[in-house]
Amino acid sequence: MMIDKRLLGEARKVRLFLAFTVGLGLAAGLIVVLQAASLARVVNQVYLQGRNLKEVWPLLIMLLGLIFLRAILAWGSEVLSHRAAARIKGDLRRQLLQRLFALGPLHVRGERTGELVNLMTEGIEALEDYFARYLPQLALAAIIPLTILVFVFPIDLTSGLILFLTAPLIPFFMILIGKWADHLTKRQWGHLSRMNAHFLDVLQGLTTLKLFGKSKAQITVIARISNEFRKTTMGVLRVAFLSALVLELLSTISTALVAVALGLRLVYDRISFEHAFFLLLLAPEFYLPLRLLGNQFHAGMAGVTAANRIFAVLQTPLPKTGDRQEGLQPETQLLRISFKEVGFTYPGGDRPALQGVTFDLRAGERVALVGPSGAGKTSIANLLLRFADPGEGIIEVNGIPLQQIPADQWRRLISYVPQHPYLFYGSVADNILLGRPGASMDQVREAAELAGAHEFIMKLPRGYDTPVGELGLRLSGGQARRLALARAFLKDAPLLILDEATAGLDPASEQVIQEALERLMQGRTVLVIAHRLSTVYRADRILVLAGGKVVEQGRHQELVDMKGLYYRLVTAYRGEAV
Repeated sequence: MMIDKRLLGEARKVRLFLAFTVGLGLAAGLIVVLQAASLARVVNQVYLQGRNLKEVWPLLIMLLGLIFLRAILAWGSEVLSHRAAARIKGDLRRQLLQRLFALGPLHVRGERTGELVNLMTEGIEALEDYFARYLPQLALAAIIPLTILVFVFPIDLTSGLILFLTAPLIPFFMILIGKWADHLTKRQWGHLSRMNAHFLDVLQGLTTLKLFGKSKAQITVIARISNEFRKTTMGVLRVAFLSALVLELLSTISTALVAVALGLRLVYDRISFEHAFFLLLLAPEFYLPLRLLGNQFHAGMAGVTAANRIFAVLQTPLPKTGDRQEGLQPETQLLRISFKEVGFTYPGGDRPALQGVTFDLRAGERVALVGPSGAGKTSIANLLLRFADPGEGIIEVNGIPLQQIPADQWRRLISYVPQHPYLFYGSVADNILLGRPGASMDQVREAAELAGAHEFIMKLPRGYDTPVGELGLRLSGGQARRLALARAFLKDAPLLILDEATAGLDPASEQVIQEALERLMQGRTVLVIAHRLSTVYRADRILVLAGGKVVEQGRHQELVDMKGLYYRLVTAYRGEAV
């Protein structure tokens, strides 16, 4: 049987709903017995005892009431089971999001976005039938047949033995065919995930594909992937239909055996007509829960296949962290940060990104990080943002080990302005309010004015209420960066990390943003990941990185006079960038 202990653990959270679901199903099973008994009695009284309509009318009314009651119980069971499934799905979605947030961008960057989206949507939805149909039906497939046997054995031992001995054949063949379908179901899920991931990659890279004249070629690729998914889906459906055929055939043959046995004894007057008809009516109902379980078996298999990937993410180890002391945080006005022999290697990496990095970032100081690509600049920023913790050495903030400060509390003290800020779907005001969700609109406007964004915002169709982001208005790179600066002004954090916010802009936009940056950096501790010489000139100190180590540090002219790596970088870029 497709029973997953991890999914059963989730089912325990809604065990009351599932218990009521099974209870209503059992009650419906008992009503089936009463319904069969009532119908057998009516037929017996009318055709053998010659009763008229008036005499059997009470039994017919009771039979009609039982039919309605059975329908109501079935409806109630369906509602409760789907409500339980909805709660579990919602809880698993929250767990997945929380785990992805806890793993951080370094882990998510190694995943295919389309596959994660498929997991959050189709993967979670695949569990609907598992919890709403398969698990309750699994319980009912064991309980209802046993309940029916309790009524059958006292009346006719032979019929009871036929039912008892043939019943295990249905789950046996169901499992036998299911093992064949398991491989196909896993392939189907793999093809679906790859198709979603590839399609999202194509959409996100459409500009590049058009530029290189490869966009039409992707039609063939997507068609091929879609065809592979179609083939695996049809394979799964073929097995499902084959399984249904086998189960229907077994239950039909078994019911026929009961009918033949009853007919022979009825001919020789060894059983009454009423009892024989009652048992004949119960025989299909005895096999019905087992047949329904067979129908839901493939839904359960799809749910378990999706669950394997879901729990693979949920059980991914979190980044290594030290012992944290809740509530411990440094003074928020002046931050002094010290890197002491810090080493770091990315998960799965074959060489260290940082090796023995030691430097101080003094309170109120502006420090620039420069160096060739892969030198370790971004790694230092990731460690400061607590997207990862050092593998070696220690980072201290005002003398307190950074790993002892809860990550959420620490990030409240940081403003980060990336080179390519992300705008979420929502209004302009919503995107600025990410800096401080509880801020007033007056504070939002003040932050936008300081960032040089207020003027262009007021020219938008709906001002601060204009939708932007994935499904809203597309802003230019310079406008998006000014909104990111407005977030930083609104947050007003003592530590500012800049990833060259002026790179790639036209002169007019660069001047506006540079002036806003000067205002933003006043009175803060600033770390700049520098790519342009204009930014480095203004730094109080420059750290030159190479091979994950700090090889030089000092002011601009001091480093130029040393004629080391910094000098070579300046010379290579002809004084325009480093």
